[in-house]
Amino acid sequence: MRKKRVLLLSEGFGTGHTQAAYALSVGLRQLSPNLQTRVIELGTFLNPIIGPLILSAYRKTVTKQPKLVGKIYKSYYDKGLNRVKRFALHRLFYNHVSDVIEQLKPDIIICTHPFPNAVVSRLKRLGLQVPLFTVITDYDAHATWTNPEVDKYLVSTSIVRDKLVARGIASEQVEVTGIPVHPNFWSPHDRAEILSQFELSDMPTVLIMGGGWGLLYSDQLVEYMTTYANRVQLILCMGSNDKAREKLMADPRFQHPNIKVLGFTREVSKLMDVSELLVTKPGGMTCTEGMAKGIPMLFYEPIPGQEEENLDYFVTHGFGELLTSTETVDRWFRLIQEPYAAGQHRDSLLALRNAEYKPAKCAESILQLLKQS
Repeated sequence: MRKKRVLLLSEGFGTGHTQAAYALSVGLRQLSPNLQTRVIELGTFLNPIIGPLILSAYRKTVTKQPKLVGKIYKSYYDKGLNRVKRFALHRLFYNHVSDVIEQLKPDIIICTHPFPNAVVSRLKRLGLQVPLFTVITDYDAHATWTNPEVDKYLVSTSIVRDKLVARGIASEQVEVTGIPVHPNFWSPHDRAEILSQFELSDMPTVLIMGGGWGLLYSDQLVEYMTTYANRVQLILCMGSNDKAREKLMADPRFQHPNIKVLGFTREVSKLMDVSELLVTKPGGMTCTEGMAKGIPMLFYEPIPGQEEENLDYFVTHGFGELLTSTETVDRWFRLIQEPYAAGQHRDSLLALRNAEYKPAKCAESILQLLKQS
């Protein structure tokens, strides 16, 4: 008997959608080794020349004109993609999706981005019989995610479930599972081994994430954090932004032995385990990973739209606060230097996480759905 096949479709507009797909892929195979999984960023896969150009243009827009991104997000918030737009999307960028599906012959398709979700939904309306599960990778329910052909939605919170129901999705089609994270985030790693691996000191540590694109907060506040370097260790993860990383490494303020400037790494889970505070943009994936680890978070510069909704959720539920000034830095950097207070705070966040989120639940739910399909 052949192994069950799971096809996960995403897009590279931001790194979180594809991260979620890969996290789910690894989690499913860890729970059930008899599965075969395949992750594809569909637009780039089908259009290897045009696709990267579109993603590059989007990245520049996010960096230079975030308000425009927010305006577009809000203008389509309740409209979604009608049949004409889905047809146009299919014909212009995804006209060979049916060939990919026919070749790979998946038993289920999971989408972690609205565009492939819309295209596969159209194919189902035209006769495709493969079950379609949609994992919403933020803490909001934009109308572009909603399609009547989706068999099951897996969402981050009950708030998102209620928004989908208000948009006309049947409540039995929506399950609250939380956003999937890689199994590396399911349990802690050995602290001593991590400190040795990354040549870190055993001292209060702040992890500063620029996201997959290495976008950091205002230079002034990041520079201000370096004044604590004798007392607080700083780890800056710059993702794929080599230019920004080289700029920081050339700055004398970032050449302190207690400051580490890293490029892209797949071991963020380990770095979170040895950090007392996470400074990050409020992307759905990174925030969920931080919640899984029970690490307090300071959020900076949310992109208008879904990141604002993510910020609202995590601040409202007590997982962190918005980084607004040097006063915020001072208060938190003082707190993490007090071992008892910092330990108590992390314990309370882990208790809150256990009430709100189970890291493996999304993968477990999909396995159960796969058995039923």
